[in-house]
Parts: sequence; C-alpha cells; structure tokens
Amino acid sequence: MLRLVRGAFKAGFPAYRFSGRVMLEQLLKFFIVFFVVVEPLSLVPVFSSLTAGASEGYRRVMAFKAVVIAGVILVLFALGGAHFLNVMGISIEAFRIFGGLLLFLIALEMVFARESGTRTSSEERAESARRADISVFPLAFPLIAGPGALVTILLWFGPVHIAERPLLFIGLVACVALVLAVTLVLMLLSSSVMRALGVTGANVANRLFGVILGALAVQFVIDGLRASFGGVSPVG
Repeated sequence: MLRLVRGAFKAGFPAYRFSGRVMLEQLLKFFIVFFVVVEPLSLVPVFSSLTAGASEGYRRVMAFKAVVIAGVILVLFALGGAHFLNVMGISIEAFRIFGGLLLFLIALEMVFARESGTRTSSEERAESARRADISVFPLAFPLIAGPGALVTILLWFGPVHIAERPLLFIGLVACVALVLAVTLVLMLLSSSVMRALGVTGANVANRLFGVILGALAVQFVIDGLRASFGGVSPVG
C-alpha cells in the first residue's frame, strides 16, 4: 500500500491522464492520503473527552455540525485555494515543500503519540474544554479541517479545474465526503470504539498511519525540491 500511496505524490498533482482506470487510481490515492491526514481514529478519544458527561443528543448535534462545517471549509479551499496561491504569487512547488514539512511534523506526532501542536495549542485545548459549542472550534477547525487537510486539498484540487475536468473534481469531492462520513460515524460511535480499542489501540493505529504519512511527506518535499531546482516535473 505504501508504494501505491507514494505514487500519489509523484503522479497525482499537476497532470492527470483520464482513462477510467487512471482516474480511479488517482481517486484511490487521494482517498488514502486524505484519510491518513485527517486521522479519524485520533478524533475518537478527543471527542469522547470533550463530550464526557453530555447527553447523546448533544453529542450527535456536535458531531453533525462539526462535519458539515469542516466540509464547507474544505470545499471552499478546493474551489478557491489555487486562485489564492496565484494571487499571493506562491508556486505549487513552494507549497509542496511547505506541505511536506508540515505533514512530516504531523507524522512525527502520530508516530510518538503526542498531542498535536500543529493542530491545537495547550491554551486552545483549555478554551475548548470550557465551550458549550465545540462544533466549530476545535472539532471542525482545526481537528478535522486542520492545516494538514487544507494543504492536501490545495495540492490535489489546485491543478483540477472544474470546468475542464468535472468528473475528476466530483470524484475528489466524493472522496472528501467519504472521509468525513467515516469521521462522523466514528464520532457517533466514539463510546463503543473507545471500549473496543481503548487509547492504546487508537495510538497503535495512528502510529501505523504516521509511518505511512512520514514517508509520503518526505517524498512530497523531494518532489517539490526537484521541480523547483532541477527543472524536472515530479509527475511521471
């Protein structure tokens, strides 16, 4: 699987070939990368902690609102992120390098099972514990639609113009929706998941995902550097 996912960073960005098989491969690669970055399993203990002692109705409302708001944020980035980079004069290669470094930090946090400083600070976590409505902060942003997820969205959706490649764009949006649906289900079943896996089980799964993400992040930086200084596109 690692070889398949690594191909996403070497063949998944600016140039797409659109036979049905190739498009399905691209969508599968994006789904795996996006799933690893969002880390739905890591949200289960966080959601359980933030909603401890709350009613089932409150938990359902917070979970649904968080996923909907995160979805809106991600779609907005998918539609306008590339234009924003162009306006700011930021090349996609520069964003690849930054994205790789950021994802590498996230991977390290996953491997060592540390609290994510790339998503929330200690002050933000303390504030979230006092909030009655946790759907926007910290669930939707930055836990679901966090920096890593936004970077991934920009890099995959940036080269895809909806008017020119509507099927691929719709497919990528469907992958995002599927990951969000998995996240929603896990939050709704967080009590059962925690009983089945426990904190240790969730950390083991996240460590495995972190190893994959770390390798992807390194490849990400290599491709960005090669495209920037070597004059060779990482696509191929």
